[in-house]
Amino acid sequence: MSQSIFLRLFGVRGYSYRKFEFRGREARLHLHVKRQDLCCTKCKSKNVRILEWKERVWKTIPVGNRPAFLVMRCPKVECQSCFARSWIRVSFAEPYKRHTRAFERFASGLLSFSTVQDVARLLGVSWDTINEIQKRRLQKNYGKITNSRLRKLRHLGIDEIYLGKKHRFVTLVLDMDTREVVYVAKGKGSASVAPFFRRLRRIKATIKAVASDLSKAYIKAVTEFLGHKVKLVLDRFHIVKLFNDKLTKLRRELYNEATDKLQKQVLKGSRYLLLKNPENLDDVKDERDRLDQALWLNDSLNKAYYLKEELRQLWSQTGKRAARKFLTSWCNRAEATGIRVLQQLSKTLRGYRTAVLNWYDHQISNGPLEGINNKIKLMQRKAYGYRDIEMMKLRILSLHKTKTELIG
Repeated sequence: MSQSIFLRLFGVRGYSYRKFEFRGREARLHLHVKRQDLCCTKCKSKNVRILEWKERVWKTIPVGNRPAFLVMRCPKVECQSCFARSWIRVSFAEPYKRHTRAFERFASGLLSFSTVQDVARLLGVSWDTINEIQKRRLQKNYGKITNSRLRKLRHLGIDEIYLGKKHRFVTLVLDMDTREVVYVAKGKGSASVAPFFRRLRRIKATIKAVASDLSKAYIKAVTEFLGHKVKLVLDRFHIVKLFNDKLTKLRRELYNEATDKLQKQVLKGSRYLLLKNPENLDDVKDERDRLDQALWLNDSLNKAYYLKEELRQLWSQTGKRAARKFLTSWCNRAEATGIRVLQQLSKTLRGYRTAVLNWYDHQISNGPLEGINNKIKLMQRKAYGYRDIEMMKLRILSLHKTKTELIG
């Protein structure tokens, strides 16, 4: 094998080959820098004088199952033009790094299907070295989203996730069409999404609709920064969740007010039966009979439960006009029950009626974002948490390219 091919295997060009040796289990390739290639690192002048020499060692891609290193005596030079003194920079490694670019590319390939700890053990380097390589790889691929990419955005979803006492809340913005996270910011509320929305307005991105929960801060941010032409779609998932919370509150109030022992016993085990969809009730476990018994013993709970099931039909009407009539009728019936939690919910839905009905113009939901939140929680458990918030943001931005598998 010729020397040039041998050097190219290690990603080395422009240096002289001296020798190849084995030192224990290590494979060492000795190189020599050519005198005519020396130049000043500042002004690039080749009129330099060598002051001293120092041997440096860089870790490179392994040879079989043996760790491999590049060894070279590097000179410190003094420029005769600008009088700057500096150590020469090598072309096969980044400044101040103890591994080569070829090693970094090799480790990056392994990181695509293995953990940082496993790659560090396999290559015989520290966890911090591999983690830094992974961070640079993610920054290169996902660190900055171009304006051309943002101009293609049409439908967005906004939500926040709680990441523990250290990082607390993180706000996510999802591209509903491609299911990619396009923005991650620490904190929650309008201040967290304001920089992203300002950028969208500055580059004149054509955003058609934004899906959100009932957060007034996000609603205000969408209206203030993106304008009234962008339609706000209040997410179906969060509306149903709000009703389920009201239903749970009602059940708890009835349980505390109940004096009959049988009524208390039936209500105590009925929470998840009330929240389940009727088609998901398990007849083998007598869930349907237990639910019927709880509804028969409590008239208020019975009315609230059937109004909950009717509300699900809001998103299956023939069109927006029919949905508007259905919502008005439903709110009237909820207020007529005299049940306080239902009257509160009716007032909320009337206030956000336009945003709720916008679903018929843009059928988007924050359901995919809830799936992203679950992947983030799984990612945190696998990593036992992240101390670097920037690293965690990069991992979230790359989630659409990540596969979670059980190995071993």
